[in-house]
Amino acid sequence: MRFNLVMVNLVDLIGRILISSVFLLSGYNKIFSYDSTVTWMEGYGVPGFLLWPTIILEIILPILIIIGYKTQLSAILLAIFSIATAIIFHSDFSNQMQIVAFLKNLGLAGGFLFISINGPRDFAIEKKKKFVRL
Repeated sequence: MRFNLVMVNLVDLIGRILISSVFLLSGYNKIFSYDSTVTWMEGYGVPGFLLWPTIILEIILPILIIIGYKTQLSAILLAIFSIATAIIFHSDFSNQMQIVAFLKNLGLAGGFLFISINGPRDFAIEKKKKFVRL
């Protein structure tokens, strides 16, 4: 039974790392292609000054999810962010790649909603402590 619990916690941690890695990589790439990303955003009518808050969101919130601190709030914010970016940047349904990107963002939002409902398991900073009466 103990081995099963460790495996569940490990799979939970791996899942949090995998879903968060998309945003960590995206935030990192935005830093090093700042000017072209601003131009791309402005092409969709999104002001370029929103890029820094986006980069911060895409780096800080995934780290919080991975380490298991403020996980549920971070997951809700990333779910909202994923849905918003799907609608703003990927709603050209005449382009097959945009449909795939739209659905990817919705899938990510769904994963974050699962995290927001269930929270992290034991491999997390905010792990609920279990007290035993003696």
